[in-house]
Amino acid sequence: MKIFKRVLGIILSLVLVVLLVVVGYVIYMEASYYRIDDKQKLEVENNQNKLVARNEEYSITSYNVGFGAYSQDYTFFMDSGTDKDGVVTYGKHSRARSKEECQRNIDGSIGFLKELNSDFMLIQEVDVKAHRSHFIDQLDYMKKAFGEYGSTFGLNFHSPYLAYPFDEPHGSVDAGLLSLFRYQVDFSERRSLPVTTHWINKLAELDRSFTTNRLKITGSDKELVIINIHMSAYDTEGYRDKQLKMLNELLAMEKEAGNYVIVGGDFNHDVSNSLDAFKTEQQKRTDIPRITDDDLTAGFSFADAKNNAPSVRNCNIPFVKDHTYTYVCDGFILSDNIKVNSIENVDKQFLYSDHNPVHLKFELK
Repeated sequence: MKIFKRVLGIILSLVLVVLLVVVGYVIYMEASYYRIDDKQKLEVENNQNKLVARNEEYSITSYNVGFGAYSQDYTFFMDSGTDKDGVVTYGKHSRARSKEECQRNIDGSIGFLKELNSDFMLIQEVDVKAHRSHFIDQLDYMKKAFGEYGSTFGLNFHSPYLAYPFDEPHGSVDAGLLSLFRYQVDFSERRSLPVTTHWINKLAELDRSFTTNRLKITGSDKELVIINIHMSAYDTEGYRDKQLKMLNELLAMEKEAGNYVIVGGDFNHDVSNSLDAFKTEQQKRTDIPRITDDDLTAGFSFADAKNNAPSVRNCNIPFVKDHTYTYVCDGFILSDNIKVNSIENVDKQFLYSDHNPVHLKFELK
């Protein structure tokens, strides 16, 4: 009887300790939770002097660098997929597998961007300070790599220590949207996108946002408005529709003002009718929502580069060409006063990120 009581006491003590840890962690997460303020003015660092002009060709690249984690054989714990035989597979990792690999991927992504040599660059998933990227300050590193550019940066992920998944916790994260410019930026602002308010989900959800960068145009009272955006990837509550509604409201205002507008980034939607466009040994994903020109404010449309390459891969399995599932979720929305000279999903075989760069050449009419 004494042994039974002792064992029971030990079990109850362990349960109490676990309960206290869980309750303490929830209190810590709740106490640490806040959303970044909307309409936050951003500093333009190293602002350039040249102004953009009409009827001249410029180039812009959008690239999600995936916080340096996504080598070709990297898989992500939140991704899943089904092969043609019906076997479901899940990704594994939540962090870059090593600091060295993370640095190598960031260096590789910078190399791709330097090859493209664009006038403007919109870069997503740039970590400032994060467990998942082994505390490499990617923002500082990339600004130094492109020291001849002006830059703006808006946070879109500010999280306390996330203890999930339990075998490889995601940790704390400060990350965001980096925009680089060879031309003068007159004003920059961070805008908060609608996100979940669900009590548990909100604690781990990103501070989804976009940054609006305004550039004066030589000999014109209109502006070139360049927006860097990263919309939500996982949504069971319908707030992606709210994000699109907010973006369309802004586009309508800019259209009314007669401005030139480019929205570039990771839309986390199929933006090119591409869900079965590329060869794969995986089943078509049916959970990815689609955005078409019909969903946009009148006078705006996507620049479509579907025919040459995908822009993103599924990360439930390592990347193998014509086997891994791929589609297009990155690109550009343009106002109809901008002429597209060329648009390309640059086929880098997902060597340093789970995304390929998207490169656009354009003119202001």
